[in-house]
Amino acid sequence: MTFEIKKVGVIGAGQMGNGIAHVCAAAGYDVVLSDVSEDRVKSGLATITGNMARLVTRGKLTDEARKAALDRIKPSVGLARLADCNLVIESAVEKEDVKRKILVDLCAVLNPSAMIATNTSSISITRLAAVTDRPERFMGIHFMNPVPLMELVELVRGIATGEETFEASKEFVRRLGKTYAVAEDFPAFIVNRILLPMINEAVYTLYEGVGTVEAIDTAMRLGANHPMGPLQLADFIGLDTCLSIMQVLYEGLADSKYRPCPLLVKYVEAGWLGRKTQRGFYDYRGEKPVPTR
Repeated sequence: MTFEIKKVGVIGAGQMGNGIAHVCAAAGYDVVLSDVSEDRVKSGLATITGNMARLVTRGKLTDEARKAALDRIKPSVGLARLADCNLVIESAVEKEDVKRKILVDLCAVLNPSAMIATNTSSISITRLAAVTDRPERFMGIHFMNPVPLMELVELVRGIATGEETFEASKEFVRRLGKTYAVAEDFPAFIVNRILLPMINEAVYTLYEGVGTVEAIDTAMRLGANHPMGPLQLADFIGLDTCLSIMQVLYEGLADSKYRPCPLLVKYVEAGWLGRKTQRGFYDYRGEKPVPTR
């Protein structure tokens, strides 16, 4: 018998976490959305409410379904209300020390039979699982951004992940109406192993003066038929997240081709993290984005 998931907890109400809560509630799961402060939880719920309203306007969701999905999401400050969830998905910042602490604290309150998943985009699933009291019930379930719109989910097993956990994860993704790709537990898995070095190379291209922000993005949009340029995409992902993933690749694979571009490091040090801070490779504070280089 496959492990049955009825109630899902999501830790982190930011861009990824609120998207995961959105799709879980829309698929009929009861959801607990948790963060460290009431303001963060309220902000996440406001984003979900706005995104669902837009789907209703576009005819992709009925108003009745919207109301029912929103009713399924319960807010939580801290981890206590996650105790009776069957599956909890950690979706905190892409920093291993933060994730490890959350997972240790979660195990202290969570039902022993429950599954734990991480939405990490690059960090070792095996290493994160090892800090929990249930590595056989631990899984990497990596959603793409923006979660409500992107079809793919990467499933990543740690060395100790049990077959029942793996099968339950596949059924969970199918119920969300998404497609899974199974990746091995190597740094950055499949999508980001390929995507982030491309973005990093685009930053090097800017750093070395080969092209401007606008020229690089135009070249890749029209020359490679990408829906958005790599620097625009980096701003959308968050430059701090891009840097974290490149650091995981560089340290995990010990190959100089993954060295983060110094210009990417400089932008992150300046706090220019992309759309979420209104400045990155583009300045978003005006009526339309303006390249910063």
